[in-house]
Amino acid sequence: MRLSVCHFPPGTSKWNKIEHRMFSYISMNWRGKPLTSHEVIVNLIGSTTTRNGLTVTAELDTNLYEKGLRISDEELAAVNLKKADFHGEWNYSIENNCSS
Repeated sequence: MRLSVCHFPPGTSKWNKIEHRMFSYISMNWRGKPLTSHEVIVNLIGSTTTRNGLTVTAELDTNLYEKGLRISDEELAAVNLKKADFHGEWNYSIENNCSS
């Protein structure tokens, strides 16, 4: 199994055209509505569309994640990372080390 991971470079979110196009529509969609719960917020975001038919998908992640986990250098070295040709510092794949 291969898992591909792609990150936006640091600081680029503010120039993400899709994010900027959708933010104003999200703001208009929830204008004047009390944001009383996570469910209300996710539903308002998820029901947002543009005049051209662009839609938003939103989902609340309610999982609890343990804080402060440390990965040793040895554990990290054992991960089979393959850097992508284009910006391998941000884009890479992880392949399992097990043969099936």
